[in-house]
Amino acid sequence: MSNDTSDPLDGEAIRAKLEALKTEHRDLDEVIDRLIEKAPFDQLQLQRLKKRKLGLKDQITRLESQLIPDIIA
Repeated sequence: MSNDTSDPLDGEAIRAKLEALKTEHRDLDEVIDRLIEKAPFDQLQLQRLKKRKLGLKDQITRLESQLIPDIIA
């Protein structure tokens, strides 16, 4: 028996969510690049996009750490 039932998300669900977050992160990168190319640009919009991108990166990091087994005792 596996004790995966205690995890809120199984490995497959985590990988799927991770892939979706990475895609959104890449898309935001492109949007930010296009926004910066068009001077003058909306500084507030840029800040919001960068904040969203940072939040996605944090979520990605958390999910990746859930996939890696704890090797430090």
